[in-house]
Amino acid sequence: MTSGIRFTSREMRHIALFENITSATVRDCIIDDELNRIIFIIKEGDVGAAIGKRGKNIHLLEKMTGKKHEIIEHSESPAQFIKNALKPARIKEIRITERSDGKTIAVVLVNPRDKGVAIGKNGRNAERIRLLAKRYFQIQNVSIT
Repeated sequence: MTSGIRFTSREMRHIALFENITSATVRDCIIDDELNRIIFIIKEGDVGAAIGKRGKNIHLLEKMTGKKHEIIEHSESPAQFIKNALKPARIKEIRITERSDGKTIAVVLVNPRDKGVAIGKNGRNAERIRLLAKRYFQIQNVSIT
């Protein structure tokens, strides 16, 4: 799982700040300077603590760092992890298959009304899920339909 992931000192500082403010346990942190965001993968069940009442923890962190914070609840199940990463989009079905060339792909069927939310502005949510699926589960591609 996360055994091959190494954190930079900058990521470690953001993780420490996040954990001090929220009391949630961070499993991974990805700083995306290009899109001015920080993606936190947190322990299952810690979403409420991470966000805080009426989002106060997230607002405070965003104010302190000047970056948007995205929180994704971790799961050992690739399908559940993808579902968590695409929230609040309503997912109908997730199929994970291994192709004949050995590559693993995931096809995500989304409620038609939520397709825009799942893909995100300029495809940023779709790119995020592709990065995370590859990082955690060696899934080479995620297709949102």
